[in-house]
Amino acid sequence: MYRLIRPILFSFSPETAHNLTFRMLKVMRNIPFLGSITRACYNVKDTSGKLHREVFGLSFKNPVGIAAGLDKNGECYNELGNFGFSFVEIGSLTPEPQPGNPKPRCFRLVEDKAIINRMGINNKGVKYAAQCLQKRSPNVIVGGNLSKASSTPNEEAYKDYEKSFSLLYDFVDYFTINVSCPNVKDLTKLQDINHLSNIIDHLLTIRRYNDEYRPILLKISPDISKEHLDEVIDLALISGLDGIIATNTTNSREGLKASDEKLKSIGNGGLSGAPLHERSLEFIRYIHDKTNGLLPIVGVGGIMTPQQAKDMLDAGASLIQLYSGFIYNGPGFVRKILKYLNKEALKKEA
Repeated sequence: MYRLIRPILFSFSPETAHNLTFRMLKVMRNIPFLGSITRACYNVKDTSGKLHREVFGLSFKNPVGIAAGLDKNGECYNELGNFGFSFVEIGSLTPEPQPGNPKPRCFRLVEDKAIINRMGINNKGVKYAAQCLQKRSPNVIVGGNLSKASSTPNEEAYKDYEKSFSLLYDFVDYFTINVSCPNVKDLTKLQDINHLSNIIDHLLTIRRYNDEYRPILLKISPDISKEHLDEVIDLALISGLDGIIATNTTNSREGLKASDEKLKSIGNGGLSGAPLHERSLEFIRYIHDKTNGLLPIVGVGGIMTPQQAKDMLDAGASLIQLYSGFIYNGPGFVRKILKYLNKEALKKEA
């Protein structure tokens, strides 16, 4: 069915197609029994006994989640969960609503199975997301991806993370610190160890005063050097961070099939999709080896086939997230991945 729907969606701009899809998901939630039917069609039984994961104190029915950026405001997490995802990461969220960058700000590279975006972390604010979560009890694990406001100077960034963290604490299952989005001015500079340790210290202090334990993950850029990555890994291990998400979008345009003329017309922005896969896979292997598997990793970046999903898990990821692969392959992609993982696990045991 998605083969018929995709050309229609792709006839619109990516942002318009996104908005149409979410309107449709909101309509679907009001149709009796449709959620149950969707789950019956798309969910996969753990026949191998290998899909279930226990990671940073949470129980995941399978290792596949949706990355931040799709459900920006926490409006359709249950509807996305119906397609087989075991967790949905909402956001990025800022303390107050912000409009993001001027349009157009999202572009498809169909020949590369990629997306370039410079959305600028447009969202309705953390309070709105908390209200959505309060209104509709999640039937899927929900993560809250947090960022600073575009107007907040880096020296004051920790205050934005503190505020959002406190407001959302009772409504999500885990948090992700986003300091690696290339589409907000100077945000990636927060990956500097001094800025980063300051943010982490403030969030860990708040967590100590809460009864419930919420894991805190750090999302890293694929564009940082190995030396910088080593510093981040050391900080994660020393500070008590619960895991790393590898990786965010990239500024690189290396090896793309799209013409230089097309790329020039698009301009700047973070690239996601198929071209990012090898780089993300390299980061996962490196982090896993460097930490001897002690630090949980969520692998994300260019997963376009079930084999690529398995490659990330084999490289050391405990969980994986989809974004561009979900857009290009459709909702049935989750089911294909899970059936493939089941099949490969059973084959290994035979």
